[in-house]
Amino acid sequence: MATDKSSAQAVRAHHVAASAGIPTRYKLIAWTFSLSMLLYIDRVAISTARGPLTGAFDLSDTQFGWVLSSFALGYALFQTPAGLLADRYGARRVLALIVALWSVFTALTGLAWSFASLLLFRFLFGVAEAGAYPTCARAFYAWLPTAERGLAQGINFSGSRLGAAFALPAVAWLIVTAGWRGAFVILGALGVAWAFAWYAWFRNTPAEHPGVSEAERQLIAAGRPPADPVAQSAPRVGVLWRSRNVRVAMGQYFASNFTFFFCLTWLFPHLQRTYQLDALYTGLLAGMPLVGGALGNWVGGAVVDSLYRRGRWRESRQYPAIFGFVLAALGLLASLAFQSPVPAVLCLTLAMFGSDMTLPPSWAFCIDIGRSNAGAVSGTMNMAGNIGSFVTSLAFPYLLLMTGSTTPFFVVGAGLNLAAAWLWTRAHPEIPVAAP
Repeated sequence: MATDKSSAQAVRAHHVAASAGIPTRYKLIAWTFSLSMLLYIDRVAISTARGPLTGAFDLSDTQFGWVLSSFALGYALFQTPAGLLADRYGARRVLALIVALWSVFTALTGLAWSFASLLLFRFLFGVAEAGAYPTCARAFYAWLPTAERGLAQGINFSGSRLGAAFALPAVAWLIVTAGWRGAFVILGALGVAWAFAWYAWFRNTPAEHPGVSEAERQLIAAGRPPADPVAQSAPRVGVLWRSRNVRVAMGQYFASNFTFFFCLTWLFPHLQRTYQLDALYTGLLAGMPLVGGALGNWVGGAVVDSLYRRGRWRESRQYPAIFGFVLAALGLLASLAFQSPVPAVLCLTLAMFGSDMTLPPSWAFCIDIGRSNAGAVSGTMNMAGNIGSFVTSLAFPYLLLMTGSTTPFFVVGAGLNLAAAWLWTRAHPEIPVAAP
């Protein structure tokens, strides 16, 4: 509890210690916000391009589902290895490499010549993107006081939702203007430029960065828990899986991504085909749940930090997550009651608001229990979450094919959200993952 008090005191001292200009750690949050936007602009482009892309390769819905799931599989499998790389080599080099690689595979998607090549490029795109958020978590561990990490994670992930919401109509316009192949090449070039700019600006620790004042360095150091010598070496995979905290994080994140990945991938083509809408209007509607998700991130992050500053460490992680998952379940079930697009999308917006309220506590929890191994722990959680994405990519078209209805998919999603809410009652952020 002494650590909690010192962290809160350090944050309250911010206006005195860093009164001149914007603190450099806040600029870091702006960088990761822009990264999240770019990450999801590149990711959601494939759904926006579904029409011309499936026409070019004569793909069925289930085949397109495999295109989506090939990304999710590569993204899931390489989460933990990428997190370990970030812990070992630092966020500066690793994140620059990650963004450059995924941007290359974004551009190569526009050069695909067959269904097989498309599967390969999307799988490798997922592999390359895998380390983005674990590496951000490792950077936040080094740069942010504990009492600021909830809102920082909320801002960070809101960038992904706003990026995806922006991408749905913007990429639709870009595809009309440059063709679907040209759109992917343009997006790839933007990513390479971001990678070079990041490498030039960022440093792995505040002590290495010339823009950080001595007062800010002291504030950051005072607001972080003391180094745990047991957790300095990288934990083996078996150690991660034996931790009940890690298993809780993995299980609840599977449910979170099941809900989110539907809105990111299948909602656009589902709305367009079901209601015979044009691409631009569909993009605007499909973007609404993602904007709701951004708001959920901000609210969730603010609640996390507010409760933590009151000395309620465990509750600061549990309460917003439990409330968010219950809200997500209600939104998914309520969407089944409507036969027109706007009210159904509003219910899904409520579901995404709730689902994304769970992200700031999830990632703050990983930093809590991972500490200097935050990259490995958050990568393991994100791996489980993106297995949920993989399942979603296939569950939606296959359940629709088997039952002729979307209802089973939404009922399954609601059940997963309620199970995740229960899992959060088992979370203990004060217990770190032990390394051998």
